[in-house]
Amino acid sequence: MSNSSNPGTGTPRGPIDSSRVPRYAGPATFARLPRLDEVGTADVAVVGVPFDSGVSYRPGARFGGNAIREASRLLRPYNPAQDASPFALAQVADGGDIAVNPFNINEAVETVEAAADDLLGTGARLMTLGGDHTIALPLLRSVAKKHGPVALLHFDAHLDTWDTYFGAEYTHGTPFRRAVEEGILDTEALSHVGTRGPLYGKQDLTDDEKMGFGIVTSADVYRRGADEVADQLRQRIGDRPLYISIDIDCLDPAHAPGTGTPEAGGMTSRELLEILRGLASCNLVSADVVEVAPAYDHAEITSVAASHTAYELTTIMSRQIAAARSGGAR
Repeated sequence: MSNSSNPGTGTPRGPIDSSRVPRYAGPATFARLPRLDEVGTADVAVVGVPFDSGVSYRPGARFGGNAIREASRLLRPYNPAQDASPFALAQVADGGDIAVNPFNINEAVETVEAAADDLLGTGARLMTLGGDHTIALPLLRSVAKKHGPVALLHFDAHLDTWDTYFGAEYTHGTPFRRAVEEGILDTEALSHVGTRGPLYGKQDLTDDEKMGFGIVTSADVYRRGADEVADQLRQRIGDRPLYISIDIDCLDPAHAPGTGTPEAGGMTSRELLEILRGLASCNLVSADVVEVAPAYDHAEITSVAASHTAYELTTIMSRQIAAARSGGAR
């Protein structure tokens, strides 16, 4: 197989053949895919951001990207839930990590934005592995430069629309307030999914609603089911360019113990994956999975859930890219 491929030309270079190289061997790229420098350019670039200086409780998400990559060794090239082979439909490659300053949050935010600008400028969509949720803001800034204000689905136990922590504007609890203030989100199509747990006060919900967010709590998912929730979200999003940001703590600690701010009563990994599959017709332009902190994990429960989550998101993007090239609908 060729060592290089360009988006839209030739056959994409896929993962290492597990019948020749055992899954526990070989390079630790996402899903054992080629590195970006091996293929030149990619339709979907999987990139890590090893940064957790914006956390308010347990640190460790700086190690999340590599934990997700390690857990992704068991992913296979055909996705039966979406009836698609994502790595054959589009060139997906691992772009490595965006190295950021762990001692200066403002500089780190600028570095992530600049790196995302470069990658998006090649025509790639981004599948970013965090890192803490602070990184969503520079990623959204970059995506909005290309697409204009984007719809946002934010899967999280928390709102992440607080104003400041200890006077700091850039933390993992503030990215979406900043994004609304900067006009980079389409405020007609914003939703939190999976929220739950105590708040600082009812004003948190009032402020969040004023910004334009709708809320689907984890209890809503439980009572109404994944299909109904996905249908509601599709209607809210329409055909707008969509960014999906997934804090792994949207899952219950039973399904994701390895995270910094766990809350009881969350979604199951099955519910999360089924909702994402129900969004396959949406115009997904980039996504992230953040807040995996492997030091608190057990038996790779959290990183396995995160790797499958990234796989579903990558499949959606690959299907849309292939459909656009063939002149069909997304």
